[in-house]
Amino acid sequence: MSGTTRGRLHIYLGAAPGVGKTTEMLDRAHRLVAEGTDVVVGLVETHGRAGTAALLEGLESVPRRTVSYRGTRMTEMDLPAVLERAPQIALVDELAHTNAPGLEHAKRWQDVADLLDAGIDVHSTLNIQHLESLNDVVSRITGSEQREKVPDAVVRAADEIELVDLSPEQLRLRLMAGQVYQAERVDAALGNYFRVGNLTALRELALLWLADRVDEALGRYRDTERITDTWEARERVVVAITGGPESVTLVRRASRIASRSSAELVIVHVLRGDGLVSPGDSMAEVREVAASLGATVHTVAGDDVRTTLLDFARGINATQLVLGTSRRSRWRRLFDEGIGSAVLQDSGPIDVHMVTHPEASGTRRPGAPRPAARRTSAWAGAIGVPVLVGGINQLFDERLDFSSQGWFFLVGVLAVSLLGGVWPAAVCAIVSGLVLNFFFTHPRYSVTIAEPANVVSILVMVAVAIAVSVLVDQSARRHREATRSARDAELLTLFAKSALRAPRLDALLEKVRDVYAQDGVAFLGADGTMVAGAGARPPASEAEATTSVQSSLTTSVETEPGDRLLLAGPRLTGHDRRILAVVAEHASALVRNQELARAAADSQALAEADRLRRSLLSAVGHDLRTPLAAAKLSVSSLRSGDVDFGPED
Repeated sequence: MSGTTRGRLHIYLGAAPGVGKTTEMLDRAHRLVAEGTDVVVGLVETHGRAGTAALLEGLESVPRRTVSYRGTRMTEMDLPAVLERAPQIALVDELAHTNAPGLEHAKRWQDVADLLDAGIDVHSTLNIQHLESLNDVVSRITGSEQREKVPDAVVRAADEIELVDLSPEQLRLRLMAGQVYQAERVDAALGNYFRVGNLTALRELALLWLADRVDEALGRYRDTERITDTWEARERVVVAITGGPESVTLVRRASRIASRSSAELVIVHVLRGDGLVSPGDSMAEVREVAASLGATVHTVAGDDVRTTLLDFARGINATQLVLGTSRRSRWRRLFDEGIGSAVLQDSGPIDVHMVTHPEASGTRRPGAPRPAARRTSAWAGAIGVPVLVGGINQLFDERLDFSSQGWFFLVGVLAVSLLGGVWPAAVCAIVSGLVLNFFFTHPRYSVTIAEPANVVSILVMVAVAIAVSVLVDQSARRHREATRSARDAELLTLFAKSALRAPRLDALLEKVRDVYAQDGVAFLGADGTMVAGAGARPPASEAEATTSVQSSLTTSVETEPGDRLLLAGPRLTGHDRRILAVVAEHASALVRNQELARAAADSQALAEADRLRRSLLSAVGHDLRTPLAAAKLSVSSLRSGDVDFGPED
């Protein structure tokens, strides 16, 4: 079957039993048959409903297979017979059903997978309570545990998911009319599972889950078509925080903005490697407030806040962006307008809200200029400062002596040195010395220096400039190392907290995908099989991993046991590889721990079985010893020659 095109899966999803999933599936099957499509009923459960049984008439059905288990005869779908019949479409009801022991698979969704692999399209039904991720939520709502579950990945992989919806009141009317359960079960169902509150909650779960799947499908289409423009298909509000004291205020204000349009609220915290945005001390409180508001918190890494923030907003198709007003003073805004203004200029169709907060009027420690801006300013100053100082000295030439004019040039050279960079400072010193020599040293307008003291002044100026620039460079380098270390520590703490809160590998991979804005992240075992993945398209092999790490030709991060972390998305820097290596080791440890936990559980089960076996043998042995002892005593007495037994004895 390697050359066979995989079949398509169509799922009819409902909030509860009785909403009409099977009816909708059979109605569509009749329409397809009328159009000439080869449709076969693999298995449809009628549960004694006359309407469902009537809809089966006119449709070809594959006879069921009878299975005996512990004295009970059960009927199940005959998978080999359906595969041999090979229709275009097979109808397989109740995707979450557990098969009788002894069949090809334990679960019906595994039977469906075989049909799909054989190139057969499958139409199936499913209730929202059978989804693995929602099973515990439904149990808390309804008070009854759902034993039959389907992995979310199976349902997400469906080509079509159709919601079959019915209001709680209409469903209860159907129940009372005997269209769902037999009459003797109706009263109990109405008073327990089918209460209006339960049905309303289940209906909302189904709508929200399907809305997320639609959003994922839209995201995949935008990625495939390389669409970066915002599509206002769903209102989504993103609030950017710094982790500072104003963060909670911004989150609450953004929540009010989102609630007015029934929008999803997303909180994003950008971690920068140059120290311009510090982790902040309010993140714990922000996460508490976010949990109470139903918002999600995302931490992303990037050296340019404006670009990183807009890329994140466009990536999740945000429609509104909430920012806090700048804490810069008026004078500082003359030279640097701030992130808010820069984002506003490039936001495009995304609406930007600038929110005031108490910290806006306070003072803020000036952030270090960007390295690229510092270099550009230093080279511009290397030429511009000597010209500017020369012009000032020319204006006051008659009032200043050579020594004063030299001090002016020295101050200018020091100013360029403070911007950093040995070469810009040296060039500035040399240009300043030439300007001072040519215009202000006798004989003027000549490079000849008559007085040796003037030569010493110029050389001292160059030496001071180089010394100061070296110190500034060292300080800036140590500052960058310190801030990058702080960022690394914050990221590692973030990943560690993610693993501690939900010690699952998929949760850790989802956090990696979120932080580094990847399309997909996968973790492969030493044998090359995918252990877990996150995102719409997790790479299943090295060939599918499109994210290369700078200064490295490989697209994966390998751990000591041979496991590999694969990423698909934007390119990362070589520095990020160190963090990803730690995360990969953490993921590998999670896999080993899960294996040990399973082994421990198996050992415990074996120990319990052994204890029960010993108890059973002990009980049986005790029960056997009593009659055996009596029989032995009787036989010994009969064999004894000291006692005469009569015929009656």
